[in-house]
Amino acid sequence: MEKQTPEPPKMLSEEALHFFDDIKEMFRKSARQTEEIKRLFKNTDKKFQETDRQFKATDRKLNTLENLFNSQWGRLIESLVDGAIVKIFNQWGISVEHTTTRAKGVYQDHSWELDIIAKNGDAVIVTEVKTTLRPDDVKNHLQKLPMVKKWMREYENNTIYGAVAYLTDSAGAAQMAENKGLFVIKATGDSAFITNSRAFQARTY
Repeated sequence: MEKQTPEPPKMLSEEALHFFDDIKEMFRKSARQTEEIKRLFKNTDKKFQETDRQFKATDRKLNTLENLFNSQWGRLIESLVDGAIVKIFNQWGISVEHTTTRAKGVYQDHSWELDIIAKNGDAVIVTEVKTTLRPDDVKNHLQKLPMVKKWMREYENNTIYGAVAYLTDSAGAAQMAENKGLFVIKATGDSAFITNSRAFQARTY
């Protein structure tokens, strides 16, 4: 039987070659577009990072300004309360004659600070001053008061009272303070006054 010679492969038509050339060009364009998209995403990511950095820098500046404002406003409220505290406690029946502000110290490697101390004879009133009084401020002050005689040995034999003074209060903090036996002092435009009821019994330390 005579062996058949295989037919040579048919050459692609010119139209088919153009088609494949178009396909290759489409792939090249797609590759270029992919690279462009990657570049755009990379640039966009850099812009987002720069924007995020600017936002963080702005937040830091705003926090600094807020802290400065609160600090200066707090000093103003503290000065106002300090100027009235002798008078209002004398009216309440607790005789005090002078005050000390911003008492600071270190006890067993722990730093402490007391805003206003009013004293005369036996009575010592330790007042925490806040622009906005919150429940946590009351709790923190209650933790300080039992330590006062250890922090300041000169008051070992005195009767310690606690007080909080504020311009505004949050979440019922003022009532909470009174319930815990603290004097509550409300700062007003040019003075301050004690808000406790006359039936109030102050806690002593």
